[in-house]
Amino acid sequence: MIPEVGHFAVILALCVALAQAFFSLVGATRGYVNWMAVSRPAAYLLFFLTTFGFCCLVISFLTNDFSVLNVASNSNSQLPWPYRLAASWGSHEGSLLLWVLMLSGWMAAVARFSKGVPNDMLSLILGVMALVAIGFYSFLLLTSNPFDRLLPPAMDGRDLNPLLQDPGMVIHPPMLYMGYVGFSVVFAFAIAALISGRLDTTWARWSRPWTTIAWAFLTIGIALGSWWAYYELGWGGWWFWDPVENASFMPWLCGTALMHSLLVTEKRGSFKVWTVLLAIITFSLSLLGTFLVRSGVLTSVHAFATDPERGVFILGFLVFVVGASLVLFAWRAPKVGLGGRFDLVSRESALLANNVLLVVAAASVLLGTLYPLFLDALGLGKISVGPPYFDAVFIPIMAPAMFLMGIGPISRWKKSSVPDLALKLKWAFVVSIVSSLLLPFTMGTWSLLVSFGLLMAVWIALAGIVNLWTRLKQMSRGEGRTFWNSVASLPNSYYGMLCAHWGVAVFIVGVTLVNGYEVEKDVKMSLGNTVTIGNYTIRLDALKDLEGPNYTGVEGSMAILVDGKEVDRMFPQKRLYTVQQMAMTEAAIDTGFTRDLYISLGEPLSDGSWVVRVYLKPYVDWIWGGAFLMALGGILAVSDRRYRKASQPENGTEGVTASS
Repeated sequence: MIPEVGHFAVILALCVALAQAFFSLVGATRGYVNWMAVSRPAAYLLFFLTTFGFCCLVISFLTNDFSVLNVASNSNSQLPWPYRLAASWGSHEGSLLLWVLMLSGWMAAVARFSKGVPNDMLSLILGVMALVAIGFYSFLLLTSNPFDRLLPPAMDGRDLNPLLQDPGMVIHPPMLYMGYVGFSVVFAFAIAALISGRLDTTWARWSRPWTTIAWAFLTIGIALGSWWAYYELGWGGWWFWDPVENASFMPWLCGTALMHSLLVTEKRGSFKVWTVLLAIITFSLSLLGTFLVRSGVLTSVHAFATDPERGVFILGFLVFVVGASLVLFAWRAPKVGLGGRFDLVSRESALLANNVLLVVAAASVLLGTLYPLFLDALGLGKISVGPPYFDAVFIPIMAPAMFLMGIGPISRWKKSSVPDLALKLKWAFVVSIVSSLLLPFTMGTWSLLVSFGLLMAVWIALAGIVNLWTRLKQMSRGEGRTFWNSVASLPNSYYGMLCAHWGVAVFIVGVTLVNGYEVEKDVKMSLGNTVTIGNYTIRLDALKDLEGPNYTGVEGSMAILVDGKEVDRMFPQKRLYTVQQMAMTEAAIDTGFTRDLYISLGEPLSDGSWVVRVYLKPYVDWIWGGAFLMALGGILAVSDRRYRKASQPENGTEGVTASS
């Protein structure tokens, strides 16, 4: 009964989305106030119905209702309950229901926190989001119903993919989807602005916080996925340029460009057309990621669907959304003014250059991701585009973007001067050069790539410090504030920018040093054998059998010695999940501020010994630390008081209509 109730709730949600799209869009374009009034309550009702339906699916998993095909295919009575919860979105059908839950949640949030937006504009925004929702609810109900019954019921389930039986996978998909789907909000703002003609600074101020918080969620989601792959797959890698990893990285790159473009539109009234196009591109890439994951064209731990019908449906929806958006853009964009002018040396120019570089980087990733698929589809053979391509193309594109990160924030709006910038940043540049030349020697050997990476990281960090010091000094002199009053008076959005940029610097340090100085050893070990890596000697002391709730296995006991003294003990495991008969490696990781010691058990050999893989990874955790600093910067920026004011009701707020 519970699955049928959940199914009915999702059907009702589709009906509400249809009604919301009709009344909101027609009401806004015709000026029907009573019709526009439907928008907010419809968004709340949509979220309630979808949440109710999702809870019904979760209950089916938690109660082991194997009469539901989705539960029987992705769970098992022996599965611990946290993973039964995660299994509710671990399948194609469940993940799609999670997607529409996130979408309805974003719609409810827009309805709740956009009270400063005029009613006609809000109706357009929610109407556009409802159109997107209609597509996904239809896809869910017509091709991917998570509540389908299995008759007769299975005695037990097939179990969740062992790769997904991990705490990281309980958190990673919701965070990733919050980011993916969150870009539908700024997409809806952009389409509403094109329809209404309100492409102005006010529109940019409304859109910026939604873009930033979606970007922060996507950053966290990508970082969690990378961290999960690092410790769960047993390879010691943190990024593989997997096509589905790329599918989330491309909207992140364009979303980063969009955030900065919205800043220019809000502050200077420039980049309006470019900003709208970026909003369309960013959400289109989110939809493309959905197609790649759920169409069956990819083989990956991420790729759920293999039914061509599903792929055709999503591809058609993607073509419709992108095509209709670009047609509307081509029709309305020429009527939008150019905005404020600016000099070649200015903050606008630096941000525009960074925008272009980020979009080109996303295009290079898109090419490397889709090119093998096109060749395969045309029958021209199968090829694999891997790290050599992405490293060769991506790094030269991003290097100038990293350099501009130091210059942009300290430049003046409209017009700056090269001598002024050189005077402000000369010491940051000199210290960056010296540090990048000397620091690699502290790691043992000097490397050009390491030196270059450290140059970029130190440059970004020091330029941020110079920027902060310059701002505080100007406020203390010009406004007569004390130093600490100046610190307290700077807006959260400014500190968010600094935090995010410093996060990039920390991230670059982690990537540079782990790629330049990691040590890997594959050895054959029996009881009592040792292996030395760096300053550490690792001794295999014992092997014992394991028995978990749904797996059996072997656990090694490894003593970690420094100068002959035991300083730690690590316990890598090799598991066999009994239902699916899948072997899994559970690596043991000793995490430190400046290094990780990583041990994984390979395969047992005929003489009783084991293949053991040992890594020493310097500064690898700085990769995820930097990513979370970036996300924290986004959250700080959204908490800025001017965005809180923007969510309050305004009387007679109207946007500037584009000239026709």
